Amino acid sequence: MLKHIGRRSLLASSAALVIVLAISGRAAAEDVAISFLSTNQPNSVAVAEEFKAQFEAANPNIKIEIEYRPGGGDGDNIIKTRLATGEMSDVFTYNSGSLFQAMNPGDTLVDMSSEPWQANVLDSYKSVVTANDGTVRGGPLGAAMGGGILYNIPIYKELGLSIPKSWDEFMANNEKIKAAGKDPVIQTFGTTWTSQLFVLGDFFNVLAEVPDFATEYTANRAKYATTPAAMKGFVRQEDIYKSNYLNEDFQAATFEEGVMKVATGEGAHYPMLTFAVSTIQQIAPEHIGDVGFFAIPGDSTASNGLTTWMPDGVYIPKTTTGAKLEAAKKFVAFIESTDGCAAYVKAAGATGPFLVKGCALPTDVPPVVADLLPYFQQDGTSAPALEFLSPIKGPALEQITVEVGSGIRSAADAAALYDEDVKKQAQQLGIAGW
Repeated sequence: MLKHIGRRSLLASSAALVIVLAISGRAAAEDVAISFLSTNQPNSVAVAEEFKAQFEAANPNIKIEIEYRPGGGDGDNIIKTRLATGEMSDVFTYNSGSLFQAMNPGDTLVDMSSEPWQANVLDSYKSVVTANDGTVRGGPLGAAMGGGILYNIPIYKELGLSIPKSWDEFMANNEKIKAAGKDPVIQTFGTTWTSQLFVLGDFFNVLAEVPDFATEYTANRAKYATTPAAMKGFVRQEDIYKSNYLNEDFQAATFEEGVMKVATGEGAHYPMLTFAVSTIQQIAPEHIGDVGFFAIPGDSTASNGLTTWMPDGVYIPKTTTGAKLEAAKKFVAFIESTDGCAAYVKAAGATGPFLVKGCALPTDVPPVVADLLPYFQQDGTSAPALEFLSPIKGPALEQITVEVGSGIRSAADAAALYDEDVKKQAQQLGIAGW
């Protein structure tokens, strides 16, 4: 009798052990950690941390391990190297448009054309993350942006200045600001990518004079050095330097320092993308109401408009497979949802219009965003940056514009040098006609 009871107990214990092992095995199979590579700017860090917190709360079996990289050329090299060596993070963020094409997305990125969330992404965005084979390889991170001039509102009020609609009016404002003992224009060449805005942000004005420039440029029939309208961005940056309008530390100052300077009134103007409003929110929130925005003015007040940028993309490399791939897709789906948009706004504030249907902005937005939105809402007052109309963007532009903005290289030499840089890039991409 005792032996019989012992056998039953043993069988029961064995069955229980099998159940425990099965349950724990299933849990182990479901638990997964994925890496997420983002940029190291304060607003990007805040957004990544908020994404992680909200996603993990809703998906306790998936852990997000955040990694950070620098922006600009250094960041470009990290992306290219990690993709080439098969060591890319499971999910990562990077540019859309021409730099997206430079990743050779058809070979390196997971096809996300059939993901359900794509139904809510605006077609205008899908076009800038579409590979040569017609497949969509990413989704938007954050909001659309404008490239123009952040300006200090109290300085404008103090000096009685009006928003300039032409380059001559802009330079006249700068002269009055200089006479008042303030820095008219902030530059931050310690963060080299920030040097490009006078050239890249002037593209609305290029199209106003040469409507087919993007097509002709891509076909190798138009050049910066031989197209006066395209060269003006370099010329204007050169004029700013020659007029002695820059902050004394322009060669070493960083992006964050530039944001702080325009927010606190140490300088009046900062050529920048409007996403910088989220950095103000992070490092100088008490000055969020002191910074406004306007487009880089051209030669004529009659054609004043904004060069616009699509947000960065969120991508999954083909090296992410198995359970990690399923978890990565789930994480991207969260980012592309209305909950993801809300997480972005909570972390970085309202920075511009979203490209996901259903993602609305708060009614109370900072002045930078309030100044930005009308350009998107009116016909004929905005145009995409060249990198969204052409797959070709030379990687050395930020170094070239640092030289122009520092008085080291003339505008004419810079435009010719950039044409050579563009040629190399076009040949690497296999663009016809190069």
